[in-house]
Amino acid sequence: MKTFLVLFALLTLNSSNLFAQWQTDVRLSDFPISSRINPRVGKNIASNESIVHAVWDDARHSTEREIYYKRSTDDGISWGADTRLTNDPASSQLSTVAVSGNVVYVMWYDLRNGAGEIYYKRSIDAGLSWSDDIRLTNNAGVSSNPSVTISGQFVHVVWEDETIGNYKIYYKRSTDGGTSWESDVQLTNNSAMSWRPSVSVSGSVVHVVWTDNRDGANGEIYYKRSTDGGSSWEADTRLTNDASFSSNCSVNVSGQVVHVFWNDDRDGNFEIYYKRSTDEGAGWSTDIRLTNESNVSNYPSVTSFGSIIHVVWEDYRGNVSEIYYKHSTDGGLTWDEDTRLTNAGSFSMYPSVSVSDSVVHVLWEDFRDGAGAEIYYKRNPTGNPTAVENIESEFPSEFILAQNYPNPFNPTTSIQYAVGSHQFVTLKVYDLLGNEVATLVNEEKSSGVYNVNFDAAGLSSGMYLYKLQAGSFVETKKMILLR
Repeated sequence: MKTFLVLFALLTLNSSNLFAQWQTDVRLSDFPISSRINPRVGKNIASNESIVHAVWDDARHSTEREIYYKRSTDDGISWGADTRLTNDPASSQLSTVAVSGNVVYVMWYDLRNGAGEIYYKRSIDAGLSWSDDIRLTNNAGVSSNPSVTISGQFVHVVWEDETIGNYKIYYKRSTDGGTSWESDVQLTNNSAMSWRPSVSVSGSVVHVVWTDNRDGANGEIYYKRSTDGGSSWEADTRLTNDASFSSNCSVNVSGQVVHVFWNDDRDGNFEIYYKRSTDEGAGWSTDIRLTNESNVSNYPSVTSFGSIIHVVWEDYRGNVSEIYYKHSTDGGLTWDEDTRLTNAGSFSMYPSVSVSDSVVHVLWEDFRDGAGAEIYYKRNPTGNPTAVENIESEFPSEFILAQNYPNPFNPTTSIQYAVGSHQFVTLKVYDLLGNEVATLVNEEKSSGVYNVNFDAAGLSSGMYLYKLQAGSFVETKKMILLR
C-alpha cells in the first residue's frame, strides 16, 4: 500500500504538466468557400478510443451548404479525406455528431422539404461507410438545432421546433441503435420561447438544458430530466435567476454529476458561468463565474471523464475572438487558470471539445486564411490523465490493484494497477455469478503503473468484480454500478 500511495502522489505531481501539452493548430478544410461549425449547441467533434470524427458544412459544390465529415484513426495525428454526407439542392447545415463504439451518428438541419427538418445518417463501421439520409421530423414549422447523445442502444435527440407558433423543445428517441424511432415528445409547454437545447445521458438518466424567456425579455437556463431513459419526464427546473441574459448552454454528465455551462451578461458583458448537480439533477449548486475579463466570453462546449472536466469557449479579450480552455480535476469544485489555445490574430469561433483515452480534441471555425472560414483542430495528447496508460515512469517493485474511482459509478470508472515486472496481464470484470462481462487488459505489460477505463453502459445496476492476474499474482476487488 505504501508503494501505491507514493506512486499516486507522483502521478498527482506530474499531472499538472500533462494538461499543458497542447500541440500546434491543424487546418482540416481547405476551400475558398467558407466552412462553418454549428454556432449553436451542437457538438462538431466526437471521439472513441483512437478514432476522431469531425463534421461541418460548406458550399464547395453549389450555392447551398452541404454536410461534410472527416476522421482520424490515430487520435488526431493525421486525418483522412473529406467525405460529403449530403447531396441535395437545398441547404444542409447546423450539424452535430455523436459516437458510441463504432457507431457514429450525424444530425443536421435541412431545407429540402421547405420549412426545415432534422435529418440524420449513421455509420456502423466507425465512419468508413454511411447509411442513406433519414428524415427524423415531419412538422409544419421549422425544426432546427439538434443535439444528440447515446447510451448503449438508446439514442436521444432534442431540438427546437416552431410548429405551434413559437419555438419549443422537442425530444425523440431510438431504443434500437437508430434502426427505428419513437414519436416526437414536446418537452416545453409555455407561452414563451424555448430554444438551443443540449442533451447528455448517463445510464437511464437523460439531462436536457435550454434557453427560455418565460420569465421576461431576458433568457434564463432551464433544465429537465428523465430517469427512465426518456419514457417520462419530470417538471422544468429553472437554473438561473438574474435580470440579464443567459444563453448558449451546454450540458455534460459523468456518473451522477451533471455539469452545465452557459454565457451570461449579468456582470456587464458575457462571461462563462457554471453550475453542477452531484445527485443526477435533483439538486444544484450556486452559479460559479469561470471567466473574468472586460470583453465577451461565450459559446462554451464541455466534456468530462470521471472527475476531470474540460471546457472550451470563444473569447474576445484580445479584441478578436480566440479559443480558450479551462479544466477541473475535482469534479468542478476548483478550476485552473484559462489557457489560450489560438493566437492567429483572426476570428477563431464556435469551439467543440471531446476526449478519448488520454487525448483532448478541440475543433473550431477560423478566419486566419482569408475572407472565408476554415475548420481547425488542436489536440493535447496527455490532457486527460485519468486515462493515460503507463502513467508513471518509476518502476514499481510489486503488483498492486487499486480500488476503482469513482465508486459507485455510472456508467464509467477508472481502474489503476501496478505491474512489478514484465508479465502477461489480464484485467477482467465479472458479475456476481462469475460470468465474464468485460476484458479490459489482455496483453504483455512492462513494469509500470497503468490506468484503464471501464464503460458499463450496457450493464444493469449492481455489484461487479474485477480481477487482475499477472504471473502468480491474482487480486480481485468489488465495484458498484449505481444507476
